[in-house]
Amino acid sequence: MDNPIISNTVTEHVICEIDQRGVATVTLNRPEVHNAFDDILIARLSEIFTQLGNDQTVRAVILAATGKSFCAGADLNWMKRMASYTYEQNLSDANNLATMLHTLNTLPKPTIARVQGAAFGGAVGLIACCDMAVGSKLSKFCLSEVKLGLIPATISPYVIQAIGERYSRRYFTTAEVFSSRRARRIGLLSESVTEEELDSTIDSMLDNILKNGPHAVSAAKQLIFDVVNRIPDEALRNTTSERIAITRVSTEGQEGLGAFLQKRRPNWYIS
Repeated sequence: MDNPIISNTVTEHVICEIDQRGVATVTLNRPEVHNAFDDILIARLSEIFTQLGNDQTVRAVILAATGKSFCAGADLNWMKRMASYTYEQNLSDANNLATMLHTLNTLPKPTIARVQGAAFGGAVGLIACCDMAVGSKLSKFCLSEVKLGLIPATISPYVIQAIGERYSRRYFTTAEVFSSRRARRIGLLSESVTEEELDSTIDSMLDNILKNGPHAVSAAKQLIFDVVNRIPDEALRNTTSERIAITRVSTEGQEGLGAFLQKRRPNWYIS
């Protein structure tokens, strides 16, 4: 299916395109440095993720990258600057990265990482913040911070959620490179496919997403954040009951139920 781009925004080192379906593709565009990120890129990503989260026409977001690598982690020149920063400057810098990751993680749209080549350091955090991730079988991953005498602090909540405590204990401390197959096995990737299959696999995921109620999809994502690790006590039972009651009587819920009973497609359905 041809999906013309209806919106194209190019900022420094980032491209954001939105097609006629409402699928936004945010592309890291620093191939000359393997899409390593610095403070400027972090700020741009925060702005873009915030804008996409507030745009009611956007149905899903793909995080991609140009060139051979998805992202090599921190930019060398940025690291050189950080080495001379005071504690206060480092704290501000780290807070900006933490804010960007939080914004991506909580984006009220389904997010899919498209991963090719290397994904090192903070790149693993970007992938972990996405709801789904499709990687090339040739991709390599590494939580490399301890090699530099550092720790993967700001990305740790998301990576631990994605791969679990046990695998985090290993890869945070060994900084070993692991394969796409292993990334799939431990939960960092949703799918590991050939490079030629990356886009078709993502398109298949999008086909399913775009058949669903957009408000329901956002609410379902928020539901996970609100319910995870909670005991199903009376308070939680009441909260979840209230939420399904609200969605049933909502405009979208009524349209979805009506379409099902009338054996027709709901008005949000994109094939």
